[in-house]
Amino acid sequence: MSAWIIIGLFFLVGVIVPVGAIVTAWILSPKKPNPVKDTTYECGVETVGDSWVQFKAQYYIFALVFLIFDVETVFLFPWAVKLGSLGLFAVVEGIIFILILIAGLVYTWRKGMLEWA
Repeated sequence: MSAWIIIGLFFLVGVIVPVGAIVTAWILSPKKPNPVKDTTYECGVETVGDSWVQFKAQYYIFALVFLIFDVETVFLFPWAVKLGSLGLFAVVEGIIFILILIAGLVYTWRKGMLEWA
């Protein structure tokens, strides 16, 4: 039964800490709105006209491709550290994983998604 108490406490603390932080920030934050504070402010320059700007989807695709390969590096690092003590199955799995990553890189390269124009 003590294991369930620990799990319950972990869940309780996991709920109380973020909710407590949000409530504390709401209580302590200054609340003096005025028209000057409510205006749109972008990098020290007052906006003129419509402030809605559409970006090319290419920028988001480039960022997603970077994020995918960056996260996959996190998975490859422990495998590379223990490569000498792994069995043949784990080595083959790692090589297959790397080949899938290379195939994804070649695909994005051929589609022109890595061109910054």
